[in-house]
Amino acid sequence: MTVNLKTLLASQGFVILPSVLPPTQISSLRSACATVRSLAESGQWPHLRTLPKQFPPWSSDPSHGIWGIQHLLHPDIPHQSLFAASYFNDTIINTVKQLLDCEEGDLIMELYNLLIRPSSDFQLRWHRDDIPPSASAEEEEKRLREPAWHAQWNLALYDDRSLVVVPGSHRRARTDREREADAYEKDMPGQLVVELNAGDVVFYDNNILHRGIYDSNKERATLHGSIGHVAGGNARARNVLQHGTAEWVERCRFGDLEAGQRQRAEMMRQKLVDMGRLEGDKVGFSQED
Repeated sequence: MTVNLKTLLASQGFVILPSVLPPTQISSLRSACATVRSLAESGQWPHLRTLPKQFPPWSSDPSHGIWGIQHLLHPDIPHQSLFAASYFNDTIINTVKQLLDCEEGDLIMELYNLLIRPSSDFQLRWHRDDIPPSASAEEEEKRLREPAWHAQWNLALYDDRSLVVVPGSHRRARTDREREADAYEKDMPGQLVVELNAGDVVFYDNNILHRGIYDSNKERATLHGSIGHVAGGNARARNVLQHGTAEWVERCRFGDLEAGQRQRAEMMRQKLVDMGRLEGDKVGFSQED
């Protein structure tokens, strides 16, 4: 029986695809991630997610530890072509097209980051990516009815049990119990730990109620990406450009990709350039620590 991915995502708020990368590509990406991590921890790559801050903007100082590395599609990052090949991967693109019910020409390049094992245990509070916790039930319901205009995923290069979600919470306002819960509640009613094996990818609605639990003793290299729809406009600009992408995307080139991927990448990159020119001066931050 063929599973309708869009229906499944709409129902539970996430969908897992197993084994989207072959072992050889996983191995190459692990090595590339180790290189980038070494640069970041030694202060030679400034685009970081630093401890203990959960949301952007982040410092470029790694001295207190890092839990993520930003901008894997940046023209200056080592192994950019390896990261780009995994982002513009046929399986990823075809899944996004299904989830957004669109054609390839509607897609826009967005974010590609790396989530890593932190130097000390670290947790993200319960949140929705683009709706602040101060939102009333009515505000939440209004925002949740708006089209998402993007698809977001975590692609694990090692087994990963870091993402915790409340299935179905992307379709409703928070319950009283969820509103009153501690920000780091360990047993939220209905919560589920998303279990990924190396090479698996989970696509999820970024406004599902979710949190992250990062174990400093467990290796982690998870590629965290999003692709948008051109109809998203300013609603998506806030989420994408707050990460600083507009500062480098015009320099970005994908000449080392094979011909089909290169054409796709350049088309999607140009759409992001155009969005940055239109929306850059209107962008604020979605969340605060």
